[in-house]
Amino acid sequence: MDDELYTVDHVADVLGLHVKTVRNYVREGRLKAVRIGKQYRIARRDLEAFTGRTAEPPARDTAVRHRHAEASTVVQIEAISFELMSAVSGAITGSLQGRDFTAQPMRVQTYYDQERASMKIILNGPVGDTAALLDLVNHLLTR
Repeated sequence: MDDELYTVDHVADVLGLHVKTVRNYVREGRLKAVRIGKQYRIARRDLEAFTGRTAEPPARDTAVRHRHAEASTVVQIEAISFELMSAVSGAITGSLQGRDFTAQPMRVQTYYDQERASMKIILNGPVGDTAALLDLVNHLLTR
């Protein structure tokens, strides 16, 4: 496809340059581009002319290769003692210690209102990890 247009960010990634450098090339006329609204777009043929090589078309299956699912969950626990809240919070934190940090991130926040004896746990991360943490919380609360 000769009429394929690339963003300045994409061209910078392909060329291994900073985005500002690519924008300067465009402003100086060294790299041909069209302006769409407030952004520049570089045609594939113009990028090939600039680099002297054939541009690789962007992967069409990027979404498939990077597919992931996340769950966001809020757990509200009423009438929970400070001691049990501490145990639940510690167990959640402890369960995340051995986690592979190159994997999709798992975010956890806990809040405790001592006056109301109320705890809120906010979980956001991979579906499987979120489910495992929910099972852990359920186990601790029902024993």
